[in-house]
Amino acid sequence: MHDLIIRNARIVDGLGNPEFFGDLAIDGDTITAVGDLANHQGKEQLDANGLVLTPGFVDPHTHYDAQVAWDRLMTCSPEHGVTTVVIGNCGVGTAPVRDGMRDFLMGDLVNVEGIPLEDMEQGISWNWESFGEYLNELDRGGLGMNIAALVAMTPLRHYVMGSDSLERAGTSEEISQMGELFSEAMDDGAFGFSTTIIGVHVGYEGRPVACRNSSLEEYRVLCQALKKRGRGSIELALKLTGDIGDEERELLSLLVNESERPVTWLAVVNQAEKPNSYLQRLDAVEDLLGWDKAVPQTTCRPLRFQLDLANPYILGVFPTWQPVMRMSREEKIACYRDLAFRQSFRDDLVNIPAFGSNVWGRFYVLDGVSDQARGFAENKRTIGEIALEWDMDPMDCFCEIALEDELRTTFDLIAINYDEQDTIPLVQDKRLMIGLSDGGAHLNMLCDAGYSTHMLERWVRDTGALSLEEGVRKLTSEPADFFGIKNRGRIEVGCKADLVLLDPDTVACGDKQVVNDLPSGGKRFVTPAAGIHATFVNGTMLYQNGEHVGGLPGRVLRSYDCEPMTA
Repeated sequence: MHDLIIRNARIVDGLGNPEFFGDLAIDGDTITAVGDLANHQGKEQLDANGLVLTPGFVDPHTHYDAQVAWDRLMTCSPEHGVTTVVIGNCGVGTAPVRDGMRDFLMGDLVNVEGIPLEDMEQGISWNWESFGEYLNELDRGGLGMNIAALVAMTPLRHYVMGSDSLERAGTSEEISQMGELFSEAMDDGAFGFSTTIIGVHVGYEGRPVACRNSSLEEYRVLCQALKKRGRGSIELALKLTGDIGDEERELLSLLVNESERPVTWLAVVNQAEKPNSYLQRLDAVEDLLGWDKAVPQTTCRPLRFQLDLANPYILGVFPTWQPVMRMSREEKIACYRDLAFRQSFRDDLVNIPAFGSNVWGRFYVLDGVSDQARGFAENKRTIGEIALEWDMDPMDCFCEIALEDELRTTFDLIAINYDEQDTIPLVQDKRLMIGLSDGGAHLNMLCDAGYSTHMLERWVRDTGALSLEEGVRKLTSEPADFFGIKNRGRIEVGCKADLVLLDPDTVACGDKQVVNDLPSGGKRFVTPAAGIHATFVNGTMLYQNGEHVGGLPGRVLRSYDCEPMTA
């Protein structure tokens, strides 16, 4: 007698094999039988009525490190069929941490990941010091989804070096301490480490995040800890577009060769209006590519950002805007009035066409406080349209709208991947991992937590760029195998019962919606899912038709116990 039998499903196993019609049995948190189970009995039975049953989706790039403290479900990812998330990405996180250094970690998360300070101050308990204590705290009381946690290098450096981490590389003694701490974290179940060398990643007090001061020797010591254990991986954030430089290639090569573990790096996207420009980035590191070496991450969605000029984060990819990230509000206002600043950005748009031509035609007024800004938002006006009406240069128009609204206007920029011809090669390329959801980050700027439903909607059903089996494989076993989570991301006897029941004819990611559910009462964006009938985590139905129904069955995964289970 099984605990649960799901009957009459189109089973897509996550491994790329052809779908088949059958049943699936669950006992406890484990899949115990698959196929024709007509002679099997279940305490509970669910008739799938021909819907598709897949493994739960594995999101390789989230920042739920803070949100999980006040939102154990980690909404809205599980609504879209995500059952396991990787946190601690991009070199920033919440552990390890000493007393007196919490403001540093929160400052990093404010500036790099757009998580409001007041919400972290109200919502995070800080009932831990070491990384192992952090994992235990996360596991206490249950989770909506499973968590695989990376050790972020910036908190590690803060812990060992204090405020000096913002100034310099580590000494030999400090590097040794980092290695010992990281080794302890790996022994406690961490899945590896993450770091960033992106210029726009500034943290506490608007200064470069501490891991940007890391020496190659610091990385070498951490890599040796991974090599010694034969498990774990590395996540590295590089610049979004453009050529791979010598510094970037040197670091990527060191991480791959010294650790002998897989490295995923961000990001590979096509430069706007250049459908094959991503190949240049791959060609520069062709000898390092491979699923056991370096695996670039890409996105299957248009990169669409919300911003205001109090926090113009995404514009930091342009040199003109990078000093702005360190300015006070008053200094920003003065800067936006400066005609030389405005001209400098016009020059950037010509010299660094990261977002393609006609940027202002994809730059909308989304919301505001003043009557003027709200009127533009209600009429879905672009900066380009308003500038034409005002007979004004778009950059001048952009600044004047923001200044009139005291920097409270929210803008919406469709930046990259807005043309499907730019995106199809990315989702089809077998060298790339689908990710970059940033779930839990940039709360008032974007919500790409529904990348999985978008993938199945747009690139499987609408365009046929991927088969259903291949689309599911890219969302399940592919990222699971990369991180060494071999007992999830597949429908096989003995594997964990993380599952999604979906309608391939209606599955979709809805439009962003605003909710005011942060600890401070502040707003964030969420996206609803369509066509996801049920999400199961560890054998328990967590969501049904968009509603949370199943407690908190998720758990903190440990890298040392994620090998396949035997039946």
